[in-house]
Parts: sequence; C-alpha cells; structure tokens
Amino acid sequence: MGDKPIVLKVLLRQRHLQGHRAFCKEYDKLAKQIDPELVGSWPSKAQFYRWLARDLQGLPYADHCRVLEAMFPGWTAEQLFQEHTGGIEFVPEPPTATTPTPPRARPATPASYGMAGVTAVFPSRPAFSHEIPPHKLFDNAEKISMVGLSLNLLCQSYPDKALLDLLETGTVVECLFLDPTGHHIKDREREESHPDGVLSTLTALNIQTLQRLHTKLSPEAKPNLRLRTYDEVVRFNITLIDDVTCVIQPYLPDARGVESPTIVAEKQTGTPGLFETFAQVFESLWARGKEITT
Repeated sequence: MGDKPIVLKVLLRQRHLQGHRAFCKEYDKLAKQIDPELVGSWPSKAQFYRWLARDLQGLPYADHCRVLEAMFPGWTAEQLFQEHTGGIEFVPEPPTATTPTPPRARPATPASYGMAGVTAVFPSRPAFSHEIPPHKLFDNAEKISMVGLSLNLLCQSYPDKALLDLLETGTVVECLFLDPTGHHIKDREREESHPDGVLSTLTALNIQTLQRLHTKLSPEAKPNLRLRTYDEVVRFNITLIDDVTCVIQPYLPDARGVESPTIVAEKQTGTPGLFETFAQVFESLWARGKEITT
C-alpha cells in the first residue's frame, strides 16, 4: 500500500476518534448496542495503530468488523480498510433512535421501570470481576474515584504499569481508604472475624503501593494521584468512572467484602438514579477525608 491513508483513518479523524482512548469509548458505545459481551473487546493500542497503518493480513476479527460497520453506517469493513482516494463526505454520528438493538436487561428509560440506572447486579465481587475485570473498568478512564476499605480492586488487581500509564496520560485517580490506624477498621476486623491487624495491615500496604507509584510519576502527573483516609463506619465500596459509571458494593455484617453483592449503575438523563446518590456519598466522604502525604 502507498502513503495514502486508509478510509478508516480518514473517517476517524473526521469524528476526532483517531486517538486510542477516544476510539475505545466509541467502540464500547456501539458494542453495547450490538452485543453487551463485546464491550471491552476493542483492539490494544498497538493493534489499533496497526489497523490505521494497514499493517495486517486481511481484515480484523469478525466482531471488530461488526462494531466498525456500526460505527460508520453505510461502510463495509472491506471499504474501511481500502486506500483513501479523496472525496469522502463527512459522516454523521451513527443513528441511535432508529438503530435496532437486541433485548437488554436495562430498559431504554430505566427510571420509569424502577431500575434507577442499574445496568447489572452480581451476587458477589468475584462474579462481578469475572464479567467486568479491572482492565475493562479502568483502561481508558479519564477519572477514577474510589472509597471503601482497602481498595483491592485497584491496588491488588490492576497492574502498576497500567495505572502509571493512565496517570501519566492525564487520568485523575482519587482513592479514599478506611484509616488503617483508626478504630473503625478494628471494628470491621472483629465483624469479619479477622485477627487484629489483618485489614489494617492490608490497607496500609495498599496505601504504600500507591505512594511508591507516586514517586515514579513525572512532576506533571504527580497531582493526578490523590490519596485520603477517613475513619467512619464502612458501609459501601464505591467506584466512580468518568462521571458515567458507578460500581456499588455494600459491606455485609458477619461477611467478608468479597461476599458482598455488586451493583453497576450508569448516570442517566432526567430523573436522578443510583449513580447520583452514590456519587454524592463519595463526595461527602472525600470532603471529610484526611489527605495522605505522598
């Protein structure tokens, strides 16, 4: 192939989607309409740029082609990967109101059905992590806000390198830990029947992990990692992603955190739902939190 770009590259530029992060967000939006299981199946950054350079044999996998054709109605996958010869008109956003979608658990107007923005419910944290692993939740996020106890989902289950990359590219990460030296974490240890110091030690180690990562950040990226503690009754583990998605996990009596059910809610237009409720809980706790020296 010559030096001319492929059609896909030109169309992505027209829609300001030529960056990997922006492309992945649009990809997930269309994937939800086609098959929710395809959400998060976007190409890696290296693979994405190989696409744009047409450095591949044949076409991408069939599922990728389905999403690309939904992203650019009227274009086939074969046409998208042809050399651009000029004359391509502006392509508007894919239609949403008339696009047929398969039946989904979430109604089009969830508030009217009493769902309050809830899109998924899982019986436990492992069940949630199996369906929505940390990389699907955090990769390409522009803001991550978390409050809970030890915040293992980020500190233990997400690679340090991936988190550093996010922070260096502008992602803001706010982590509010239950104070490992406070008395409420001791209350929780007794409630979960742990020996003294189990949860406080784990929490302190997770805080130290993020403090260590902070030392590796460039001066420009250091303010993006914000750490605080609070010493109050621990009721919920809350994770907010990009002011759009909220993951809520209650702390049950006489049960470890991994046994708690997990609710996923999305911000909805119109009537406020669970997203707004728990976003306010986070903001209130964050405002009362004590900043950790990094």
